[in-house]
Parts: sequence; C-alpha cells; structure tokens
Amino acid sequence: MRLTSKRVAKLVRAGKPGKFPDAHNLYLQIKNRDNASWLFRYERNGVEHAVGLGPLHTVGLAKARDRAKALRLQLLDGINPLEAKRAAKAERALAAAKSMTVSEAVRGFVEQHSGEWKNPRHAQQWATTIAEYVEPIIGNLPVATIDQTLVLKVLEQSCEARRNIPAGKLWLTRPETARRVRGRLERILDYAKARGYRSGQNPADWSLLSHILPAPKKLVRVEHHPAMAHFAIPAFMAKLRAHKGNGARALEYTILCAARSGETLGATWDEIDLSNKVWTIPASKMKSGREHRVPLSDRAIEILREVPRGEPGNNFVFIGGNRAGRLSHAAMITLLKRLDPSVVVHGFRSSFRDFCGESTAYPSDLAEAALAHIKGKTERAYERGDKFKPRARLMADWSKYCASTPRKAGADVVPIRA
Repeated sequence: MRLTSKRVAKLVRAGKPGKFPDAHNLYLQIKNRDNASWLFRYERNGVEHAVGLGPLHTVGLAKARDRAKALRLQLLDGINPLEAKRAAKAERALAAAKSMTVSEAVRGFVEQHSGEWKNPRHAQQWATTIAEYVEPIIGNLPVATIDQTLVLKVLEQSCEARRNIPAGKLWLTRPETARRVRGRLERILDYAKARGYRSGQNPADWSLLSHILPAPKKLVRVEHHPAMAHFAIPAFMAKLRAHKGNGARALEYTILCAARSGETLGATWDEIDLSNKVWTIPASKMKSGREHRVPLSDRAIEILREVPRGEPGNNFVFIGGNRAGRLSHAAMITLLKRLDPSVVVHGFRSSFRDFCGESTAYPSDLAEAALAHIKGKTERAYERGDKFKPRARLMADWSKYCASTPRKAGADVVPIRA
C-alpha cells in the first residue's frame, strides 16, 4: 500500500492537483486543498473507467480500500462496476417514482374526492382528523409498508385528557373519533391501492381489526345534542328577538326553519324566493344529498327583509366578517351561550320535533320531511312529492308557537277534575 494516513494528510495540505495511487486500482484524487476524493480505476474491453468512492472528508483511507475491494470482486464476477452503479441508481429512481407516502396519499385523496363533501367545513374536518391522528405517526412512511401493526399503532395511540374525556388510548377513550380515523385511513389505503402504490388486503379493514379491537358501539354512550323543552321555546324566542345583529337573526331564522346551522350560514340570495315564500337548498348543501324546499313563515320573511345585504359579489344572506364574507358559526354559538348555555343550536331541531309530536296532530312523516331527515332507498324510490303545502302549514304553526305568550312556571301541570 503506497498511501498512509499521514501521507494523505500531507498531500492534501500541499494541495497539488493530481491522482495518487494507493494499490489495486485505488487512487486519491486531489483538485485543491478543499477538494479531495477517492477513485477506483479499471479497464474494460480496452476502455478505462473510473468510479467515485466518495470525498475524503467523509470516506477515510480504510473505508476507501474496503469499497475498492468490493468493486474488484464485482470485476472478478464479470460485473462492470460502473454499469452496476448506474443500474442501481436507476432502480432507486424507479422505486421512488412508484412510491407514495401516506401524507401524499392523503393529499391526493382529498383533491380527488373533495367534491363528495357538502361544504368546505366537512373537507377541513376530514383533513384535520388525519393530520392530528394519522400523519404524525405514519405520514412519512410509504403506503406500501403500512400493515396492521402500524394501523393499530395509530388507533391505539395515547391521547391526553381533553375537556370531559380522560387520558388514554384513542380507541378506548374516543371511540367515535377513532371510528372515523379508521374509516378514513381505510379509504386512503384503498385509494393508494387503486393507484397501484400498494397491494394486498387493506390493513384498516374492520373485518380484520374486529378480532383485536372492541366494537365502538360497545364503548360509546350515545349522547344526543342538548335540546330545549319545546314549551320553553316561546320565552327563549322573546329574549332572542330582543337582541340585535346578524347573529341573533341567523339563530332565529334557523329555529323558525328547523334548519341546520350550516344550511343557514351557507344560504345565498339566489336560493330565496321571497314572493313565493320558499327557500330552496341545493342538494350539494344537504346532508341527505337531495334538494330541500323550506316553506318560509311570515316571521322568516320579515327577517330576510331586515338583514343587511353584503358588498357586491357577496351573495350570502347572513353576512359577516370571515374570509368568505358570511357569518361564522361562532356568532350564533356565542350568543346562545349567553342566552342559555345548556343547549346547542342543533338541539332546536329536536325541540321542533317534540313540538310536532306532542303539541300538534301533524303526522310524524311530515315532521321528518320538515327536518329533511335521510330516508332509506326504498322509501325514497316511492316518494315523489315533498309535502310542501302541508309543511307550509306546519311551519306557520311553529312560527306562531314560537311567538306565543310564554308559559308561566308550573303552567304545564294540568289539574284533573271530575
């Protein structure tokens, strides 16, 4: 061996350009003091080739000799080291081109399927769930490597205590959230498989995981939205009407129409027909995926005539200061917390349903139609009308009830006399 560590250091300090042989095809190539590297030189079919073995500051003399020995063994086996190096590089590039990480699959899936979601908020919630629970654990891993062990690592991750939820494993302490995470991860992996980035059975499939994890229904206790008793609605509506501002009017309009808050906040003027007293919510904004016509009571029409119009280009009925130019959910939620913190906006739909069942003679299917509840495929196939006229009478009665004189305490107790 011609080179030693001391001689290599001396040559580099001198900085004289050149190729300095060690032995057995290994050379130290120096361009200047800051640029020295190793070369393996060999001849193949009368043509000289050189393969780089790495810079001197990273690959020392002993390591360079090991790498040179490996290439000599390739030559002994009839393999051209340079061609083998190029082939390996091409194979790595091909594998990288065929690879997709979980995070990349998430972005691709959301981009392709965002049209399925009825509003941007749903799409945001979908992506947020994955970003919070999935990507920190397996986001950087190729989808082809995701197996049942990794899926379980996601579903059984430890979560800190939050509000009334104790600390513990995701699947055991937050079963509803965990159920959504599993379902969304299953769809992402199916998407990756359909695109050719993975193969085999989906490890997030419940048919596999059900042998390991307890069913979510056995873990979660269904808690309905806190709702106000329907006989308390008139007193509440009197307090609500005393408040000014778009938040109060949007909440009142939501209650009068038995609508979901998202439907109200997303309402645009092209959906409103004031002359015919109809609010037509397009299928794309409905949970049921079907167009829904809402009969507007006289008070609902008054609200629509009172609310201020937005700037040119802002077509929302209830305008606000958020980026889209519409009123935010927080406006209604904040107001409701001041008026009655024990209930939520969605709970007023339950109040309306109780009113229909306990204080009127309207059939239950009419109340369900007013709430635009999702029906089975068979029922929808045979149902041609939307019961608009009888629903108009129902909504007018609901509006009158909301504006009626509030009951006094104890007025709901009726004495039975002979």
